[in-house]
Amino acid sequence: MSTDTQFERKNIRLPATRYRGRGLYFVTLCFAGRRKFGENARLASWLIARLRRDAMECEFGVHAYCVMPDHLHLLAAGMTEESNLVKFVESFKQATAVEFARRTHKRLWQTKYYDHILRGSESADRVAWYIWMNPVRKGFCHEPKGYRFLGSLTEIGNRMLKGAVVPEWVPAWKKQAVPR
Repeated sequence: MSTDTQFERKNIRLPATRYRGRGLYFVTLCFAGRRKFGENARLASWLIARLRRDAMECEFGVHAYCVMPDHLHLLAAGMTEESNLVKFVESFKQATAVEFARRTHKRLWQTKYYDHILRGSESADRVAWYIWMNPVRKGFCHEPKGYRFLGSLTEIGNRMLKGAVVPEWVPAWKKQAVPR
């Protein structure tokens, strides 16, 4: 690759205003190189504790989360008109990345992350159950309560988790095109 050719990263973010306020967001953060950092119980527990702290500081409720071996899912809700998802995610990623690098001399996160803003027709409990069923789908456990690194940081989420499993939700980018 010549020095005058530069790799351009595609901006996958919507305008900043779409990430402010009382929205609901499905977020996926992948570990650098999809490494299996989430298999480390101490690290997974530390990430959850840090998620709790940053969510509170950034005025977000985390209705559902799950630390998988190579990624982390969360369903976050802005609690005020000033809540800012980009600030919340970047604060969490930066704080955890700096501490992780200091201790291990390794990179923790991929540069980008995936988000999906829930629309009125999308049910928060279906998205939460999609997150909580992830370790079941991967064969790590038979039911969500058998997996240590999932849960909720809100009363609403805890009530959903204690309830019945709701019909499966599939993220738009995972839906297959209908054959003609």
